[in-house]
Amino acid sequence: MKTTVQVPSDYAPGYEQACAVNPEVAANYINHMHIGDVGADALMDGLNEMSDWTEALEYIQKGMDDPTGESIKGAPAFIREFFEDLNQVPDWVDLPSMADGIRMFHRNSKTVLASMVAGVLIEGFCTNIAKSFFITGRVRDNGVRRLQNNNRHMVEIFIPGGLERLGDGWKLSVRVRLMHAQARYLLKTVDDWDHAAWGLPLSSAHVGFAISAFSARLIHHMNTLGARFTEEERRSFMKVWRYSGHLMGVPDTILFQEETDALELFHIARMCEPPSMESRAMAHSLVNSAPLLIGMADQDRKKLSKYVFRVSRALIGDEYADSLNYPQWRTTGVIPWLRTQNRYQQVMRFLSERFNRATSFATFSGLLEVSAYEVDGISYKLPNRVYAEESKY
Repeated sequence: MKTTVQVPSDYAPGYEQACAVNPEVAANYINHMHIGDVGADALMDGLNEMSDWTEALEYIQKGMDDPTGESIKGAPAFIREFFEDLNQVPDWVDLPSMADGIRMFHRNSKTVLASMVAGVLIEGFCTNIAKSFFITGRVRDNGVRRLQNNNRHMVEIFIPGGLERLGDGWKLSVRVRLMHAQARYLLKTVDDWDHAAWGLPLSSAHVGFAISAFSARLIHHMNTLGARFTEEERRSFMKVWRYSGHLMGVPDTILFQEETDALELFHIARMCEPPSMESRAMAHSLVNSAPLLIGMADQDRKKLSKYVFRVSRALIGDEYADSLNYPQWRTTGVIPWLRTQNRYQQVMRFLSERFNRATSFATFSGLLEVSAYEVDGISYKLPNRVYAEESKY
């Protein structure tokens, strides 16, 4: 029996086009436009009904830091149930098998960062997920912080042990889940979000799309820029992102299993996505924030922004770049030059152990420098108002 698909009005033209290519994946993507995160959404419903918001956040902090659950025995049932479910590790998770992907990440960390900033973040966030960020004001005024947070999350999941229960990669993945759930809760209270046209804010469709981009498209762009890795490293790399996606609350019904289906979801979903002003603004915000991330002077910042636009256009393609209103700058020679630089680094690391150690330390230090770190450790403070300028946190 044919399943009825409730298509948000803005998605109707794209959905029809996508159905001509892969109707099953297209229908699954659109169906998930109406699905959030059952466990985290129930948690936020309960937390927001608590009279003491400080106490609510303290329970979250304790639950994150205590896998035994002892410290939240006195917490409301909905909090205990969330963490009991969260502490269950899926049968398919094999942490030792992620070691090859972790090594590949660090060996190619410079290429990873370039691929993420110029390619993957643009592709992953330039869906209608951008509308929620702009309505709340959490990128409009702080694109640099968005880049820093995403970079920190990526670095931590690829630290050895980062996805173990008390690892920072595990905690930051769950923090993303909590932030998304609270944003969904708050956006239900205002008229800015058009449910009939856009579906659910920060839906599992968009988070599933983003995690597919961060994994499979990241590998694609790294390969384009000259990174080298084995098939086993490639599969292992995807396992890291898959587990992180699970911790971020992506349901199994749209969470990829391997690289091929992640790429298929990415391509079909992008066909479904309608062009929007927010997506274009998001892309420009991210590109123009890149120089600020590394503290460049105003004059140099303009030069680097132009260069990032050129690299990004070369990675994502002219058609998609044009849809995002990228400047019409030529990209001739950009990719070959970057590939040559990467190959030079690879040869030098092979020939000189001293060069290898110095380069590895410098690139990893560079990743840390452009990441967001809190002085007092990871905070789970959640916004208590829709609009960033009105929120306490």
